[in-house]
Amino acid sequence: TAAMFTVMLVRSIALNRLEHAANATDNQIDDFLVEVLRSTRIFLALGVAIYVAVHLLVLPQSVKELADRAFIGLLILQSGFWASRGLDFFLRQRLATDEVSSRAARATTRPILAFIGRVVLWALIGLLLDNMGLNVTALVASMGIGGIAVALAVQNILGDLFASLSIAIDQPFVVGDFVIVDDLMGTIEHVGLKTTRVRSLGGEQIIFSNNDLLKSRIRNYKRMQERRVVFSVRVTYDTPHDRLEKIPGMIAEAIGSQDSTRFDRAHLKGFGPSSLDYEAVYYVLDPDFNLYMDIQQAINLSLVRSFRESGVEFAFPTQTLHLATEVPSLLQKTVPSVG
Repeated sequence: TAAMFTVMLVRSIALNRLEHAANATDNQIDDFLVEVLRSTRIFLALGVAIYVAVHLLVLPQSVKELADRAFIGLLILQSGFWASRGLDFFLRQRLATDEVSSRAARATTRPILAFIGRVVLWALIGLLLDNMGLNVTALVASMGIGGIAVALAVQNILGDLFASLSIAIDQPFVVGDFVIVDDLMGTIEHVGLKTTRVRSLGGEQIIFSNNDLLKSRIRNYKRMQERRVVFSVRVTYDTPHDRLEKIPGMIAEAIGSQDSTRFDRAHLKGFGPSSLDYEAVYYVLDPDFNLYMDIQQAINLSLVRSFRESGVEFAFPTQTLHLATEVPSLLQKTVPSVG
């Protein structure tokens, strides 16, 4: 009991002093030590107490060897907790200091990497315990065909798990990005180990399998730096030639008068069934969709005003029917005379 109390007292005093040192300095080492020390479990103190008691008492050698192995096993297990907390601290600090990683990227990446790191870590801990004499071979062998069946059953889960690792490392999208997958669209709400959840524009939640999602063509609009806009203007065929030549300039002026735009081109594209078709291209220098709609509305209103002042009329679908005023001579010959 005294040994156990001493270990816990030493832990408490060391943790208190390290916390004061961590608050007074910008060094990450003392912060790391505080995080690791906080994960110290009481069974380590219990193991130390048993180890000390066994070696102070006169006991058979076999009991002492068993106590030594138990103490080393508890120490390895405690090392696993220390390493797990240290891994979480490293990922948190590494992603926080990465200028490229945004808060959304950290929220996407850290949980997945932490989970996979813990799986690998505890697998290594298990191997170390196995080397100490904890035989797990019989347990694995007893699974037999059942183990193969389970492996086949979870292959899709493992595929999604590795897909989540790919998402965490490559980051084709992060939480908060607006994406379009096939004919579905929405904002990334959560990236899990098996599924990714997207909040659609209609409000419902769309759930994708990570493996299937990475096989799809994903359009990430959140990472758009500028928006390319193509729109058409149609005017009537009876518009005079001199006014037709002025229309590209009117379009360029309407676009250039708007902020956050870059004019590209405006041309008479072709001859439609009932209109002369102009095509214009410009760039919105901000990816925000609402800003794009405000700019397009201002351009349209400006063109309406300019066309009205210049006497240019917008075209709409029409059909012209030509009626013959005279009966064709061939038809006159075939019609019999009366009287």
